[in-house]
Amino acid sequence: MKKEIRLKSGKEESLLRHHPWVFSGAIASLPQNLEEGDEVCVSDSRGNILGVGHYQIGSIAVRILEFGVDTISDDFFIRRLSSAFALRRTLGLIREDNTCFRLVHGEGDFLPGLVIDIYGDTAVMQAHSPGMHFARHKIAEALTMLPDAKIRNVYYKSDTTLPYKAHLDPDNEYLVGNYDGNIAIENGLQFNIDWLKGQKTGFFVDQRENRKLLESYAKGRRVLNMFCYTGGFSVYAMRGGAISVDSVDSSSKAVALTDANIGLNFPGDERHHTHDVDAFKFLSDMESDKYDLIILDPPAFAKHRGAIKNGLIGYRKLNARAFEKIKSGGVLFTFSCSQAITKDMFRMAVFTAAAKSGRKVRILHQLTQPADHPVDISHPEGEYLKGLVLYVE
Repeated sequence: MKKEIRLKSGKEESLLRHHPWVFSGAIASLPQNLEEGDEVCVSDSRGNILGVGHYQIGSIAVRILEFGVDTISDDFFIRRLSSAFALRRTLGLIREDNTCFRLVHGEGDFLPGLVIDIYGDTAVMQAHSPGMHFARHKIAEALTMLPDAKIRNVYYKSDTTLPYKAHLDPDNEYLVGNYDGNIAIENGLQFNIDWLKGQKTGFFVDQRENRKLLESYAKGRRVLNMFCYTGGFSVYAMRGGAISVDSVDSSSKAVALTDANIGLNFPGDERHHTHDVDAFKFLSDMESDKYDLIILDPPAFAKHRGAIKNGLIGYRKLNARAFEKIKSGGVLFTFSCSQAITKDMFRMAVFTAAAKSGRKVRILHQLTQPADHPVDISHPEGEYLKGLVLYVE
């Protein structure tokens, strides 16, 4: 039997604009025996159908999958995934020299609660909602049915992404196929992708275009890559002709992965060195004017609204130290991936750090996430990556 959620009067306006979230405060009544992850039909106060989605307990009570209908059709996932794949083909991402990209970016691909990254013939899937967790086998089957995608393995990795209050305790596992290698190619460069134990899906594909831009600035420069993780920026800097590249991360596993990726592409190249040390300490201790190209790509300093104040303090301190130490004529790539931090907040934090340093600073580029991380025009919250490229005198 179809389960229906009815909204309070006037609370349908955002859904009529196709915003995909229904907040708990907008709901007038819930059906009996409703459980997390259930498919629900949402209607306005007069009973007019607004759409169908997945229910979960929390402030976002329903994520709408399709508007104007009351049930999810049997071919829903294959239609959505085919549309997502067609977009990536249009973007020119499906090439022999580029085998890794994001296939599904949640709301941006009209599949709220779902993220899928492609690494060669392996799809790594993350569910961010109970509904997508329960649909994982259908999604995996649909992935293998995509024409021309050539997906042979589907790895499900949602142990850290599902709401803990749902008590789902998911296993990270292969839903289709098994492990048959972890080398992927991005713009002609090879990377070890650790989707089994690494962060997120194993690689930050959202920095692909920004790494490519950095490559164009690297020639003849001494490069410092802070929070290097897999060493993506370092590998591009090496190919760009950097004189030297130092990669810093507090995680010994990240440093080892960076070394492995450098070795894959530049075996025996002595221009690169790794440092297993705290980033703030490294910046404080390093000599001034040593580096003229610095990358600051830290983990999220503010993962929720309550952490915004401390997060902004962190961004100011980090960028202030970089401004103090970078060589005159140097270029600074600085980023925030904190969704709770707006573009204006981040820019103000960086501008404040620049002002305190007394350096002359010019904006060369204003960066964001790449096109395979699209933003639904009705869901501006999908924009999360913010970056600035700055010229420092």
